[in-house]
Amino acid sequence: MISGKTAGLQQGKWGWVLLFTSTTTMICCALPIMLVALGFGAVSAALFSNFPFLAVLAHHKVWLFSGSALLMVLAAWALYRPGRACPTDPVLAAQCARADTWNRRLFKVAITFWAIGFTAAYLSLPLMGLYDRVFSG
Repeated sequence: MISGKTAGLQQGKWGWVLLFTSTTTMICCALPIMLVALGFGAVSAALFSNFPFLAVLAHHKVWLFSGSALLMVLAAWALYRPGRACPTDPVLAAQCARADTWNRRLFKVAITFWAIGFTAAYLSLPLMGLYDRVFSG
């Protein structure tokens, strides 16, 4: 059986793992598109030349988004599954509740980052084409 303190530590790791994986999707795909759209194409080029791993992330974005989506689904199951309970000890119960609150907050931030990255990587070009067809006449 896992002690309350160890269980709280294990629950606390999910939020940070999710935030890290969803942030990589933002850095790989949303940041360069945003920089170019704002007229900072040179900054985007400088980032890719100074940090070559960004090109690797962008090249393998299908795997990056698939892996992070799988982690999001697993984390959602871990955070929202029925039957989750905190220990009965008041101190440990308060720590568990605080960890659960932070995990849910971090999960929402991670989902937001992932959705922005997904939109930038896969939906921005089709949406721009649709916008041009509708409003160009």
